[in-house]
Parts: sequence; structure tokens; C-alpha cells
Amino acid sequence: MKDFDTLLDEAASVPLEGWDFSWFEGRAIEQRPSWGYADLVAERLTHARAALDLQTGGGEVFASAIAKSGSTGTHVATEAWPPNLPVARSRLGHVVEADGLPFRDGVFDLVVSRHPVTTVWTEIARVLTRRGTFLSQQIGPGSNRELSEAMLGPLPPPEHQHPEQIAAAAEAAGFEVLRVRGERLRAEFYDIAAVAHFLRKVVWTVPGFTIGKYRDRLRAVHEEITVKGMFVSYATRVLIEARRWA
Repeated sequence: MKDFDTLLDEAASVPLEGWDFSWFEGRAIEQRPSWGYADLVAERLTHARAALDLQTGGGEVFASAIAKSGSTGTHVATEAWPPNLPVARSRLGHVVEADGLPFRDGVFDLVVSRHPVTTVWTEIARVLTRRGTFLSQQIGPGSNRELSEAMLGPLPPPEHQHPEQIAAAAEAAGFEVLRVRGERLRAEFYDIAAVAHFLRKVVWTVPGFTIGKYRDRLRAVHEEITVKGMFVSYATRVLIEARRWA
């Protein structure tokens, strides 16, 4: 195994653009939700005349769903992080640099979003047609809490993003919730480079994370991996599908 300093140097050198996790192959694995989000998006796209992907990242998931669906409708995406824009545009073409939804009312009959940082339900309802659909795989409560606590110490119980709370927010904005479901998914990290790069890339796990700031904590995790062969954490995901009524 490479030494601690070499592994951290390696993690620090990995580009952060896009939402491609192929670098982790052989270094970490994460169980995937049973519902198959990309397949669900592809199926919904076959019936959509105009679809919007919010916070698309590098456009990887939306592009694969479009290709799988064979959809010839209008496909638009938003992304706010500038380094992701050229990556997403190379895959999707029509990507708007925006945090919000700078679109006219009622122009999309499908809105999707995988792992949104925030979900502004009233704005999503505004841009959807009547009886339009929103499909989203959201980060659930306390996702990768084990990683967070390894860096930050003990944390209070998670208060947000429980399935029932997400459903209630949708209903308050005038949606009919068609389904909502949560799952807890095992993740295994086989070296400290994978841990450090994950924390650099998935910024909500430890807000403000840098390798330098958390070097001592990373060393403790490195020692655990050396003894146990892995560091185990659990991601949480919530699938919600909702229809605009009015």
C-alpha cells in the first residue's frame, strides 16, 4: 500500500469537474438504490415533450437517460458551478448557467434532478405544465454520517431530508406525491485517497473540507483502513415522484 502522504497527494491532484466517479474504481464502492434512477428518468423521457434537469453536474446521468430513451423532445439543464459547465455542455448542448429556474411558466412537462443541493418546490411547480411531473433522487438524512463524524466528531441526529418531510414540502407546493421512498446504502473505502477525494467532491459531507485542515483526522481513518482493510459509511437516498395538480 502507498504511504499516507503519497495517497493524500494523489487525492489532491484529481480534478473535481463533472460528476463522474470512475476514478474510484477499485478504491471504493457504493451500493446503488434499488429503483434505478437513470432508468426511471429514461422511461419518463419517452413521454415528455420538454424536459429539464436541475443541477445537472457534468450532465452524465441526464445524457445517459436521454440516449437510453431515444427521446427527440426538448432537453434543457441547469448548472451553477462554472467548472462543470463545459463538461455538461459537451454532453447535453443546452445547459443554462443558473442557481434558480430562469424559465417561463409552464414550459416543461418533466423536471428531474439527481442529488440537488436545494429543491425549490414552488419554482419547480411554476415551470411545470399542469399535471407535469417532478422526479428526483435526493440526498437523505444523515448521509455518510460515519464519514462526517470521522472528520467532525459526534453530530446530533439528522433533522432534515427524511422522506416524510420531503413529501410534505412537495404537497405544500401543490404537488400530488405519487411515491416517496428512502434507502440506506453501504459504501466501502479501501484507501485514504478515496476518502479524501470523496470529501473534496461531495462537499456537503464535511462543509469547508480541505485535506490540509483535516489531515490529522484523515490519518486516523488511514490507520483504521490499514487495520480493517476498509472504512465503511452509509449513504441515504430518497426517491420522490410528484405531479403538479394546478
